[in-house]
Amino acid sequence: MSSSRRNSHQPMSQINVVPYIDVMLVLLVIFMITAPMLNPGQIDLPSIGKSSAPAVAPIEVMIKKDTTLAVRDHNQGGFEHPVSRVELAAFLKQKQEKNSEQAVVISADKNVRYEEVINVMDMLQQQQIKKVGLFTKPR
Repeated sequence: MSSSRRNSHQPMSQINVVPYIDVMLVLLVIFMITAPMLNPGQIDLPSIGKSSAPAVAPIEVMIKKDTTLAVRDHNQGGFEHPVSRVELAAFLKQKQEKNSEQAVVISADKNVRYEEVINVMDMLQQQQIKKVGLFTKPR
């Protein structure tokens, strides 16, 4: 009698996992049957027409190692012209009057202080140039 009392008061340390396995197999069969019936989602992407006007090449503002400035207009042959800050502002103002959508790209030597690049960007912002980018070389 004492042995049966001992067994009834001990906690049960086993779990019967057979019902869980049965449920998982039923779910697996359901998913295997319904998955081929589902239609894959299709995305309707918007389409665009071709532009009648060719894209305008950007104006490149170059900051050299010695912090001198040069400008290169890729629409006019891409020749490099050294300019001062005042000349650069006048040149960009003239170009923006002709085409306000023309972008300006800043390319600086990697040894130039970040402050010089920010100063040029500030000058471009004062000239109300909307499209400004930084030119980098891929590795």
